[in-house]
Amino acid sequence: MSAPRNVLAVIPPHIGGRAAGAGLAALFPAGTRVTVVESADEDPAALRSAHALVTALAPVTAGHLAAAVDLELVQCASHGFDYVDLAAARERGVRVCTIASSGAEGQNVAEQTFALMLALAKRLIPAHTALVEADWAQPRLQGSLTELSGKTLGIVGLGHIGQQVARRAVAFDMTVVYAGRHRVPAETEERLGGARRLPLDELLRVSDYVTLHTPLTDATRHLLDARRLGLLKPTAFVVNTARGALIDQDALADALQQGALAGAGLDVFDPEPPTSQLRLLKAPNVVLTPHTAGVTRETLVRIALAAVRNVSEFLTGGEPRDLVG
Repeated sequence: MSAPRNVLAVIPPHIGGRAAGAGLAALFPAGTRVTVVESADEDPAALRSAHALVTALAPVTAGHLAAAVDLELVQCASHGFDYVDLAAARERGVRVCTIASSGAEGQNVAEQTFALMLALAKRLIPAHTALVEADWAQPRLQGSLTELSGKTLGIVGLGHIGQQVARRAVAFDMTVVYAGRHRVPAETEERLGGARRLPLDELLRVSDYVTLHTPLTDATRHLLDARRLGLLKPTAFVVNTARGALIDQDALADALQQGALAGAGLDVFDPEPPTSQLRLLKAPNVVLTPHTAGVTRETLVRIALAAVRNVSEFLTGGEPRDLVG
């Protein structure tokens, strides 16, 4: 009988902690020894003996990688991987992968993106707040209510999730433009309503809504800085369901407070959870949600299944999917 393979599952409290981790552990096949922790520092012995580490947005630092002397794989239970020290992983020969090709998060991230866009267009938050305070706000709000139909949606990153968003935009009769490192195949552009690839700056100038669906890397950190936010129309909206640090949050707060943008819908922040000092918490015309775009009941099941499948296949000699390092 072969020795058991050790998996360390790091599930922070704000993602569900030990309770969520227990459900994840139960999915692994017999012969896999799974230890669930809420921080990679919690159980040094389990970290040292782990052959694979599953992380749900929990940091995996150079120190963790150095301590995990038997580690072969870090599995990110997400599309993103910015919370893993990729340089340290490469140096130690540890492979890092995501669940990107599974599409596990695509459905709900796309739905959340449109929930934020619709809330902004229809001014749902101020309308609700006014009504429960016995304020019939229709005369005051009606001049700022808009439709999605006929508007241009700029998608930054037309990968699996970006394409899910584009499909829904077509159903709303929106024009789709996108920016990214590569052009998607012509047949994909046609299927997405004739989507056109533009340089990022041009996309920002022509879009009525801009939504971000690109990984956070050194190259994309503060992708929307003060200069680029200044390219947007004053009637434009920014939506971010990807990673908070893709936007310079202070520059966005400035633009909103100065009336240089119509509004913003944000599901992600830098850091998370945000501190009370985050200026966007008090900025005008914002809709804010606590990183709920990937945590529906259905999504969590798909994420867990994709992560477990990838790790299990790797530990039995298979090639991991969605390698990033």
